[in-house]
Amino acid sequence: MVKAYVLIQTEVGKAAGVAVEVAQIPGVTSADDVTGPYDVIVQAEADTVDGLGKMVVSKIQLVEGITRTLTCPVVNL
Repeated sequence: MVKAYVLIQTEVGKAAGVAVEVAQIPGVTSADDVTGPYDVIVQAEADTVDGLGKMVVSKIQLVEGITRTLTCPVVNL
């Protein structure tokens, strides 16, 4: 299982709606509004790195109101 944090920047005033919509995507385990340079932080998981990438590009990035994402895979050191 591959886990990652996806940091999301949104259009002004869109963070809450983006978090609610992203939370419904299969593989997303949580989506929270935050303050700072990013507006929403998502925890996601997939079977493979490719599966994770496909989720981000074909599902998360297509949510209306998202302007930028940064995917941070979890590593076990």
